[in-house]
Amino acid sequence: MTRMFRSTGALVVLMCALLAPAAARAQLQSKVGGGTSVDALTAQEQEMLALAVDFSRRCADALERWISAKETTEEKLFSSIYYPVVKTDPPKFTTDWDRLSDRDILPIEEAVLAKSPVIVYSVMVDKFGYLPTHNARYSQPLTGNRAVDLVNNRTKRMFNDRTGIAAARNKAPFLIQRYQRDTGEVMADVSVPVHVRGNHWGAVRIGYRAIDAR
Repeated sequence: MTRMFRSTGALVVLMCALLAPAAARAQLQSKVGGGTSVDALTAQEQEMLALAVDFSRRCADALERWISAKETTEEKLFSSIYYPVVKTDPPKFTTDWDRLSDRDILPIEEAVLAKSPVIVYSVMVDKFGYLPTHNARYSQPLTGNRAVDLVNNRTKRMFNDRTGIAAARNKAPFLIQRYQRDTGEVMADVSVPVHVRGNHWGAVRIGYRAIDAR
């Protein structure tokens, strides 16, 4: 199959994913930077936000290095071309640059994950909610059992549910959300935008168990 047909197919899949109703999630609470001051956050929220700010900076630096080293282009990084991975449910996708993410973003994510036992995930997503590289614990080999894979292989998916797309597209300094994950857990999620060469590219997200969670 030629790249032209491959790209067209990827674009069609993306449009269908964006237009289809997102899976229902319980949105419990949100705090938006600009509308909520950092001083008004709990001590735990401030701690997670500080981690997310540094996480965002390190990811942005990595993406810009790819461009400077000509390993990819700014156009490809900002494109909406995703190549479907066959026989995956939920659907998975690759891109022209996700191998670079597997190489360089994973170590950054794992370092954040190791900062606290309450952190459940630490990931980078683009503005469409595409997650190129999940934490190692969520990138286990596919088994073909959907229930098992939904928990253990969450990488290279499009997280464009209400919570995921809000995090990916938020341009405020931060966004903190409480929501019910598709695995059933009630989570707190702090996201901070990622900018590449001055343009909003996506976000980093840290999911954690809030100490005041009911």
